[in-house]
Amino acid sequence: PVVFTNGVFDVLHRGHATYLAQARSLGGSLVVALNSDASAKRLGKGPDRPLNHENDRAALMAALASVSLVTWFDEDTPLELIAELRPDTIVKGGDYNMAVLPEAQLVASYGGEAVALSFVDGYSTTALVKKIRG
Repeated sequence: PVVFTNGVFDVLHRGHATYLAQARSLGGSLVVALNSDASAKRLGKGPDRPLNHENDRAALMAALASVSLVTWFDEDTPLELIAELRPDTIVKGGDYNMAVLPEAQLVASYGGEAVALSFVDGYSTTALVKKIRG
C-alpha cells in the first residue's frame, strides 16, 4: 500500500524522522510531497521561510530510508496531487482534524484512509529556528 504525506520539512529534525518512519510503517512505500517554495511562503511561517530551497529539501528528504519517493506541489494544498496519485493512506500531523480535512474526505471517497500521527514532543522547526537566531 502507498502512504502519502506532505509538508514543508524546512529544517529536518528528530521529530520529522520519527513521523516519517511511523508513516512508512503504515504501508509498503511512502510518498512525500513538499510544499514548493512559493507554496511554503503562503503558509505564513515568516518572510524568510523556507530557509532551504525546495531542491535542497527534496534531496535531504530523498536520502531518508523511510522515504520511497519525493515530489512537490505549488498549490496551497496537495488535493490535486492526491487525486492523481490515489494513495491508500494519507498521513498528517496530530494538529489536523482529519474529519474536516478535504484531503481526508477525498481519500475516503475511494476507500482509502486518513491517519493523524501524534507529534514528537519537544521538536519544532519554528522553535529550532528561534533557538539558532537567539
